[in-house]
Amino acid sequence: MEVNAAQATAFVATLLWPFMRISAMLIAIPVIGTRLVSVRIRVVLAALISILVMPLIPPVPAVDPLSVAGLTISIQQILIGLSMGFILQLVLAALTIAGEAIAMSMGLGFASMVDPANGVNVPVLSQLFLIIGTLLFLALGGHLMIIQLVVSSFQSLPIGTEGIVRDSYWIIISFASQMFIGAVWIALPALVSILVITLAMGVMTRAAPQLNIFSVGFPVTMLAGFIIVMLIIPGMLPRFDALLLLGMQASQRIGGL
Repeated sequence: MEVNAAQATAFVATLLWPFMRISAMLIAIPVIGTRLVSVRIRVVLAALISILVMPLIPPVPAVDPLSVAGLTISIQQILIGLSMGFILQLVLAALTIAGEAIAMSMGLGFASMVDPANGVNVPVLSQLFLIIGTLLFLALGGHLMIIQLVVSSFQSLPIGTEGIVRDSYWIIISFASQMFIGAVWIALPALVSILVITLAMGVMTRAAPQLNIFSVGFPVTMLAGFIIVMLIIPGMLPRFDALLLLGMQASQRIGGL
């Protein structure tokens, strides 16, 4: 069997461009795209998925991967994968914002730790919410759904020089507002409860001026905050589920599905 240069180039392109889109998605999504998963595992996983989906991919353009047109196609595949995966990062970022808002309101904002997944300092409460959100993301099959969306995007958004469009960037920008809305949605019960407690402590201070609000109110607010967080954690599942669904729908629109 003879294999010429054109056939070898076509085979490399058929494997290389899907690999770029899938690997870019794996870099951007939660859990798999963090420091907790080594680069080697992500590369092997992306290569394995690319080999499995090769028979399902429409014919790729007959373009040399090392040419200018091939470079343009490569950039388009990376942008598509990054955009579809970055949406889910915003879903978990909503939990970080919610935890930070609750921690600041209950006087626990000074307690921070390094997030091992992203390498940044976050409040302890935000780290707790991130752990819960990561477990919910895996339990709901979010990693499997986004892989399925990326594989399906090869049919709706075939490999070519024209990939992601301007409207897709606006989808990401508009979903950023959903991130803040989701954070408020998650933190609102705790914020309202702590606000009521703070107002009650202010009324007590006005009624009894000799009461030292700093020595009494701070521990009471923090203790009440812990109790409130314990009560709102079971209600995070439906809110996170709804926010994850919106993120999947945004990734679906980016992929042209």
